[in-house]
Amino acid sequence: MTELKIEQVARTFPARQGHAPTRALEPLDLDVGNNDFVTILGPSGCGKSTLLRIVAGLDRPTSGRVILDGQEVTGPGADRGMVFQSYTLFPWLTVRENIAFGLRERGISEADRGKIADGFIQRVGLSGFENHWPKQLSGGMQQRTAIARALANDPKILLLDEPFGALDNQTRVLMQEMLLGIWEREQKTVLFVTHDIEEAIFLGSRVIVMSARPGRIKAEIAVDLPHPRSYKIKTTPKFVSLKERLVEEIRAEALKVAVHA
Repeated sequence: MTELKIEQVARTFPARQGHAPTRALEPLDLDVGNNDFVTILGPSGCGKSTLLRIVAGLDRPTSGRVILDGQEVTGPGADRGMVFQSYTLFPWLTVRENIAFGLRERGISEADRGKIADGFIQRVGLSGFENHWPKQLSGGMQQRTAIARALANDPKILLLDEPFGALDNQTRVLMQEMLLGIWEREQKTVLFVTHDIEEAIFLGSRVIVMSARPGRIKAEIAVDLPHPRSYKIKTTPKFVSLKERLVEEIRAEALKVAVHA
């Protein structure tokens, strides 16, 4: 049973020459339960990616702490799988080798890591591309590989930082459906950062709305939509109602950013 607890986490970046310190996050609390899919939504610069990096152990909070299954997070670990917006594959490794990289680092035998990698290659729809180099792949295929690499290590929680933000709309929709299908089968705990309102609703079981910087949790909205979900759910009255509510929440915060710009 995976449980993530974010307790009074705040982050202030030190002053640079001629500038005051930057308060990225106000103290905030968030609990993420086992098999939960939580999407974090907020205006640009609100600290949502900073929060995800703190959970990943790639940054340290100025105050507060992150607890994963009773253990305080003090740095990166195999119990957290991270997928970034930018394509982060190793260009000198094939698709299969990229997916198996973490398994190799953990000392898994070549035969076993090959079986695991091939299983995820099939699950993310990359069969036939096992031996391709990253430069031979489209952006969507590179992100499929990155998601498969993160899942292959069997992390307790999957952390995704706007992973589909650089993709065209049609590819993004297909990737959303793929990720949601994997979650529905694997029942992984997921924390997903996005600026896309429809994406937050479609994927999430809960949407966390963050305020303009310094970021804090402004609202938490349950997404009571049935599974399995397909793109058709985006036209239903309940989806549209959730979208209207979130548009107003985000618009209010975006206006604050514009006023202070």
